[in-house]
Amino acid sequence: MKTYTILSVMAATSLSLAGCSNQQNTNTANDLASPVSVMELTTNSIKKFNSTTGTVMSNAEVELKSEMAGAYLLQKNPRTGQPYKLGDMVKKGEVIVKFEDQEYDNGIAIESKKLTLELAEQDLKKQKALYEKGGVTLTDIQNAEIQITSSKYDYENALLSLAKKEIKAPFDGVIIALPHYTENVKLESGQSIVSIMDYSKMYMEINLPESALQTVKTGQPAYITHYTLDRDTLHGVVSQLSPAISTETRTFQGVITIDNRNLKLRPGMFVKADIVVDQANGTIVIPKEVVLSNRNRRYVYVVEKNIAKVRNLRVGLEDNDNIEVLEGLQVGDNLIIRGYETLREDSKVKVQK
Repeated sequence: MKTYTILSVMAATSLSLAGCSNQQNTNTANDLASPVSVMELTTNSIKKFNSTTGTVMSNAEVELKSEMAGAYLLQKNPRTGQPYKLGDMVKKGEVIVKFEDQEYDNGIAIESKKLTLELAEQDLKKQKALYEKGGVTLTDIQNAEIQITSSKYDYENALLSLAKKEIKAPFDGVIIALPHYTENVKLESGQSIVSIMDYSKMYMEINLPESALQTVKTGQPAYITHYTLDRDTLHGVVSQLSPAISTETRTFQGVITIDNRNLKLRPGMFVKADIVVDQANGTIVIPKEVVLSNRNRRYVYVVEKNIAKVRNLRVGLEDNDNIEVLEGLQVGDNLIIRGYETLREDSKVKVQK
């Protein structure tokens, strides 16, 4: 009987000690502060995008062909001192290829037509002087004017024919095709000589879902990216939009014009376009990853006197990484951005830098 009593006392004592130990451990655990990192909130800006993809095309492209038969003479690039080649930049009006044909020149007879025009002009002056003295009639003056008009047209047509001897760049651009012909070999009219492309400005045709009809408008800016352009974004603008919805795809067409003055994009590239459909400036913007949710509730944790406090949010615009806070946070709040996953209301925290 005494043995049992002693055992009972010992058991009770043991339970009592264990209870005290557990209580001490619980108090110690409750006193531990969770390490967190914070960001002090300021105002910022955020944009909402409608993203699409498409192929970029050059703004201007032309294939120039010979308009006369003659000996082929490839000209030198004034910037390199070497004959023009693929990839060379050209300026508007530069002569890339010339053709020589003495028989063609003789047929034009440019000097003869120029002289005929000069003589007709001199004859008109003479007729006008005589008319003032009563030496000729008004009909004589009119006949002289007709002769000048006819001579002028002949001379201008001769200049146009002479211009066919030269292949000039019609705009600033880049040579993208230059078929090889042996120097001084006679080519026939209609031969392909050179192709030039201007892709300092580009465009891409896009197809947008029906749901974007109310948000995407002409004049909206767009950011253009391509996987080969590391951390480099080009700027474009929505220049055209069709009002018609395709009954097959439920999409509508549009065009984005792109500023490619540094020639970073190349025609034919498949790119992504992020169209800015809405924007907010001077607002609180936080990382989306720190926003927690419970049913219809969105909330974050902030630090107040080393205590984690819950703030319920009303949010606005969102992009891929950030979200606008309309209500629930203020400038100067210390938002917990790391270590928030296991926190509870009024948890003790220790801010780490």
